[in-house]
Amino acid sequence: MKYYPVHAGHLPYAEVNPAIEAAFAEHGRGGVQMPPKVYVTLVENGDFRTMPAYLPAQGIAGVKIVNVHPHNRARGLPTVMALTIIIDIKTGIPTAIINATELTALRTGSAGAIAAKYLAPRHPITLGIVGVGRQAEAQVEATAASLAIDEIRVWSRTEKSAEAFAARYSDYNARCVSIERACDCDVLTTTTPSTRPIVMADWIREGTHINAIGADAPGKQELDPAILERAEVFVDDPGQAAHSGEINVPISTGRFDPARIAGTLGEVVIGKRGRSSPDAVTIFDSTGLAIQDLAIAALILRGEAEYELPFP
Repeated sequence: MKYYPVHAGHLPYAEVNPAIEAAFAEHGRGGVQMPPKVYVTLVENGDFRTMPAYLPAQGIAGVKIVNVHPHNRARGLPTVMALTIIIDIKTGIPTAIINATELTALRTGSAGAIAAKYLAPRHPITLGIVGVGRQAEAQVEATAASLAIDEIRVWSRTEKSAEAFAARYSDYNARCVSIERACDCDVLTTTTPSTRPIVMADWIREGTHINAIGADAPGKQELDPAILERAEVFVDDPGQAAHSGEINVPISTGRFDPARIAGTLGEVVIGKRGRSSPDAVTIFDSTGLAIQDLAIAALILRGEAEYELPFP
């Protein structure tokens, strides 16, 4: 068994985006095994999730264990940390352990880029960013690898953080704006841990595509439910989205009927679903799929391992 430490900058999005897109396509064709992720809540601290899957097209199976601890930043630790364990399909023996902390950010960023590629109303795009943490960086960089970006409009609760983020992406004409102005865009990406709506329906114009990334656990939501009521909502996986995605709270309060889900991103990638018109508001509700983790793990396994670990 080998251990792959995987540090930041290990994989370019030029490799990651096509691999994740192919995994979504397999999901759209029904060619994967992937039970819903399982959550264990660590009261007042955070949670961890287990995410098993089998991706036959890649000949790879395994499970990711990932935590979300919102208070870790004050401790000098990442909010999200993860390990992926790869299992030999023929024997069941563990063959690899991968540090998936950086890879989790990459694969989530890539999912947003793929959604924008297929659902953005026009290209090039004006990109709106609400929330400027690590995942916002991943969303910008992954999207820039797939689409031309004319301008980035950035908002954060902390003005200093928004200014630093805009300076980092000055090559894309990034600038700090009000949240209302950030929402006036072609593709809006929300990456906050909010448990109440912070993006209001009146701020969203016709034709906007929204990547709703931040809601990844029960009780989280970033969007005014009135946006969902008028939008075409695409999800990565219906079961996961209903349990812990952007639609989870509106479903529980009766504001959104899961029967209104317009399709999965995998179905969009294979051409089975898509936006109905240029003026439609579309939403991609991203919860993160285990097959994404396997697809990016397959890229890592092509490289050289740092450590050999005895097992069994």
